[in-house]
Amino acid sequence: MTPEEVLQLLQKTGALLEGHFILRSGRRSRQFVQCARALERMPDVRRLGQALAERVRDLNAATVLAPAMGGLVIGQEIARQLGLRYLFAEKAADGSLRLRRGFALTPGERTLIVEDVVTRGGRVKETIAIAEAAEGTVAGVAALVDRSETELSFGCPFYSLIRLNIETHDPENLPPDLLAVPAVKPGS
Repeated sequence: MTPEEVLQLLQKTGALLEGHFILRSGRRSRQFVQCARALERMPDVRRLGQALAERVRDLNAATVLAPAMGGLVIGQEIARQLGLRYLFAEKAADGSLRLRRGFALTPGERTLIVEDVVTRGGRVKETIAIAEAAEGTVAGVAALVDRSETELSFGCPFYSLIRLNIETHDPENLPPDLLAVPAVKPGS
């Protein structure tokens, strides 16, 4: 899939939202990418998963590790497409990500981190830390959408299907048009 085709899919499915959004970081934005909407229909999941799987195939990962919630669907699809093991990290009571349900990585296990949308990379970095704490080898990071404002560095290869230039703002210094629109936290 080309970036233009990915953008068309995001628009067609209603995954690219317009308004005034409160991001997980606390920053504000006029646009929000709700990839769950693009992942409602299995033919779309298959197309997106196949396109991203092709980009990361040569990393020779053994396992896909996805942070919940955003990475769950696309992470599982990429694991299915590549025939890999699939694990996910989920929030613990303190809000941090953890491997639960008996999931574990072995030392040296080549792991691919998969997320739906990356903005500042916080959840990806938490997931990388989980893999590294288990002495796993992080082979790379893959995301459907890179909406970062600056170049991200995870210490390994990073792949995405599309990079969207979506401006974010400090909540204490909002432009007048955003001040006029009620802010919503759509969930991520």
